[in-house]
Amino acid sequence: MPRVPSISPATGLPTSPSFLHTTDCNFVDNAGRTVILRGVNLSGASKAPVGHQSQVLDDFWDSAEDGGESFVGRPLNLDDGSADIHLARLRGWGFNFLRFPFTWEALEHEGPGKYDYEFMDYTIRVLQKCKDYGFRVLMDPHQDTWSRFSGGSGAPYWTLAACGINPQNITATQAAIVHCEYPVAHDPDPATLPAMVWSTNYGRLLSQTIFTLFFAGRTFAPNCLIDGINIQDYLQNHYIEACGQLADRIRNYDDGSLYDECIVGWDSMNEPFEGMCGWEDLNSNPTKQGSTLKKGTYPTPAQSFRLGMGQAQTVEHWKFGSLGPSKDGSVTIDPKGHKLWADAVAPNPQGDDDGDDGLQGEGQGEQRDGDSDNEQQPYGERPDGTNTRWGWKRDVHKWPLGQCIWALHGLWDVETGFVLRPDYFKYNPATGVEVEFIDDFWKPHWQAYMRRIRPAHPEAVWFIQPPVFAMPPEIEGNELKGRCAYSTHYYDGLTLLTRHWNWFNADALGLLRGKYNSTLPAVKIGEPAIRKSLHEQLGMLKEDANILGQYPTVIGEIGIPFDMDGKKAYGWTDGGKHKGDYGQQQKALDANLNACDGENALNYTIWTFCPDDHSHEWGDGWNMEDLSLWSPSDVWEKQRDGRKRKRRIRAAALPAVAEQTEGGGGPAESRVPLVPSSGGEGGSVQPRPSLAMLAAASSFSLATLGTATLTDAESWEEEGGPAELGWHSNPFDFLSDGARAVKAFNRPYPVKTVGKPKTFSLDLNKATFKLSITVTHEDQPNEEGLGRRRKPKRRSTAETVKPGQIEEEEDGEEGEEEPLGTEIYIPLIHFAHPRLLDSPSRRRWVRAQQKDIDSRSVSTVSSNSSESLVATQANASSAALARPSGSDSGTATPASMYSPVPPSAALKGNESVGSVATAVDPQTSSVERNVLPVVGVAPLFHSNLVKGKAPLHKKENVLPIVPGTVEDGEDVVDVEVKVSEGKWRVEGQTLVWWYDVPEEGEPEKEVSIEVKRTGGAIKVKDMRARQESWCEQLCPQDGCAVM
Repeated sequence: MPRVPSISPATGLPTSPSFLHTTDCNFVDNAGRTVILRGVNLSGASKAPVGHQSQVLDDFWDSAEDGGESFVGRPLNLDDGSADIHLARLRGWGFNFLRFPFTWEALEHEGPGKYDYEFMDYTIRVLQKCKDYGFRVLMDPHQDTWSRFSGGSGAPYWTLAACGINPQNITATQAAIVHCEYPVAHDPDPATLPAMVWSTNYGRLLSQTIFTLFFAGRTFAPNCLIDGINIQDYLQNHYIEACGQLADRIRNYDDGSLYDECIVGWDSMNEPFEGMCGWEDLNSNPTKQGSTLKKGTYPTPAQSFRLGMGQAQTVEHWKFGSLGPSKDGSVTIDPKGHKLWADAVAPNPQGDDDGDDGLQGEGQGEQRDGDSDNEQQPYGERPDGTNTRWGWKRDVHKWPLGQCIWALHGLWDVETGFVLRPDYFKYNPATGVEVEFIDDFWKPHWQAYMRRIRPAHPEAVWFIQPPVFAMPPEIEGNELKGRCAYSTHYYDGLTLLTRHWNWFNADALGLLRGKYNSTLPAVKIGEPAIRKSLHEQLGMLKEDANILGQYPTVIGEIGIPFDMDGKKAYGWTDGGKHKGDYGQQQKALDANLNACDGENALNYTIWTFCPDDHSHEWGDGWNMEDLSLWSPSDVWEKQRDGRKRKRRIRAAALPAVAEQTEGGGGPAESRVPLVPSSGGEGGSVQPRPSLAMLAAASSFSLATLGTATLTDAESWEEEGGPAELGWHSNPFDFLSDGARAVKAFNRPYPVKTVGKPKTFSLDLNKATFKLSITVTHEDQPNEEGLGRRRKPKRRSTAETVKPGQIEEEEDGEEGEEEPLGTEIYIPLIHFAHPRLLDSPSRRRWVRAQQKDIDSRSVSTVSSNSSESLVATQANASSAALARPSGSDSGTATPASMYSPVPPSAALKGNESVGSVATAVDPQTSSVERNVLPVVGVAPLFHSNLVKGKAPLHKKENVLPIVPGTVEDGEDVVDVEVKVSEGKWRVEGQTLVWWYDVPEEGEPEKEVSIEVKRTGGAIKVKDMRARQESWCEQLCPQDGCAVM
């Protein structure tokens, strides 16, 4: 690894300790250590406002016409304390990097030039919270098939009207598949939306048209002028300025403190699409499978043109099976005269002349099928091109409304349907030169975007993301200035589309890149061959970065669907016997993420983590995708106690149910929310509401813990509380609860390496991690650039020193400085200390026994009594404290493993960040009693978590302890370590390893380490035992089989 400079190549200023270099194909910290960034996309739910999942039709169009909804609340709820739990969970999983999707709609939904500064300020608060937890962040201006209102996400509603489109006829013309109107607008059944069919929108008229206008309007649609400029410039200027406004707002917050230390850089537009640029023949679709999915109806561009003008067309129909896409017939689409292109509206004689209302005609707000003729939209665009709603002026002489813009440019004849210029988009109409989308259109857009953002964030790393599976362009060094990363995406398409982990797969990227002469050699049979192929495909993408220079690669999106095999893991098949079994998902996800390990050593952000708006019914809440690593529906509290909680809810709801039933409400209307509704009718309507969704509305909020007493917290936890979010004082439980296929994504990896990782691997079945590192003389850490490490707090329990481990007497004093070493994340999910795996049933039995024998037990008091709750809690604590901790038996006393003190109890030592939380007996007076470490408590709640909006200024936050950090005060992993040389120490979930770096003139060398869990891999049955007591395992059905 070459020595990192002390001066920034972008600004010429001295680099700060938090500076992250992009050199030698890696991220490198300011001391010269190789850094690997891994994390999640936070969050997939940010594609829509809170409560506006894609299946919800109510108020979908009316709200958009009124200026849309605020995205405040995305991606985390900062005002109820849940954000701390989720961020603590993500850090506990070893993640250090977040890709942060935001949409153009979120910034500018109210109209052109009308920015939502409230949302921007809320975003800054979220980013500050991410910084507090030590995350690096990549800002992602996200889109999918252009907009929520064209079946995806991204652009505001008004951009469709600006392009002359009537959004309310999108479904009729099949210009796009819109989830809430699927399959037909007048009789939608959104639960039947086929898997991934939303992505076929890239092969339909709306996306093909608008992306062509956005990137190449000046070239292919010169007559489309609005406010005196081409539609390309109008759209791009607004998009870029909206992003620039956010960048400026972040810069102005606390003197730009979020940049560099937290926000590393900016992604270019998510998954940009070529539109029709370069299309060879408008009468046909490409014969080779490209990035556009063939599934369902599959019109050619020429057929889409005719459909857009209301003409019926018979088009191909495709299905996607285990062998890929295949044509299975044809279907006729009849828009019945409805046009995609909006007509101008004429003033209503009964209306006012000012244009604010009283307009009539088929305009941008044409009524839906079944609407009354009298229910006209009040806004529209006049014949002179003045838009009374959004404020622009269209050049109607060149761009009259109501006509297909491609007919206006002479591509086809509306009367005959004949295509006059089938290769129009292949060549530049003005020069006749064949176009190349990335160099001719994408690159100039990126340059304009970069020029707008750079003044706000001068040290930004530019994450270059070309269209899916396309190679990046060459970009001049004076533009990148040494600050660049290649940002690409990868999905196992067969698994994603079939929702099944197959015994065969195909090298999709190799086929697209021309690696094979036919399909047969690309087929991979058996899991070893599939894993090898995935590794090779990710390696191929990594090599693409060399086109840009010696820059690192980030896989910005990778993941698998969790609703495989008919949602078998959700208990929706086979009588529910497979409920909670994510074995197939674990195999698929492990194969994909294993491909990022090895020699590839890739950075990545998994798609996705949805902290709310997720359910087994609707998945991530967007087009039936279900890729979230965590789900409220999988939280143990809801699974384990579902029957008991359901009975309580039903009993409490009986009066309200009777009242609503008498009022005529149906079964769906008889469900009683746990909190009064405050969101109107914007909520999701599930096909069969689950208990998990009802319980998510618990009236107990994390904010109430600021002043909660011990008794209050006990009852709060009994009613749900943090348990609804998967909170446990045991870090193993906390990091497992609600997670899906956690062993696949919670992986060990070298976070910071002295040298360069040569290869590393995880064997899930054996809980074994191996790492090899290449070290040269230049890899000696530059401690002046980063500073030396400080020794952590001592372990609370004494254990036998293992070979190579630093002994306590040579470890020095706590807080002393020590050399920088290689830091490896060692997840307790794989390497947990045995005491963390003590079964809940045994723990409950021990507590019951201690309660019976304790002299201060109040066994005669009702379990509902506050005195009993306090006594039980205090007695469990005191009895547990009397027992020794850290036993060698593989099991531990309940006290040392599980603090019975909930997060709101009186805590000692929580005055500052990173302090060890200890439970204090509230009855102790002047004489301090022994204190009980809270193992992995996450989070500790403080007064900064209060309802309402926190002020937008920097303040000192007291943060939750992240599970598995050294501040937990307990060893959480138990490992056997073999090193080729050097010494090591485990600090929480981090293994620090020191070894000699070659002297000047000495050759490079290779060092290696192997980490195994003492006692072998954690068995599936042990993990399942964490969720259920022995009685619940014997009695899986309603009622007790034993009695």
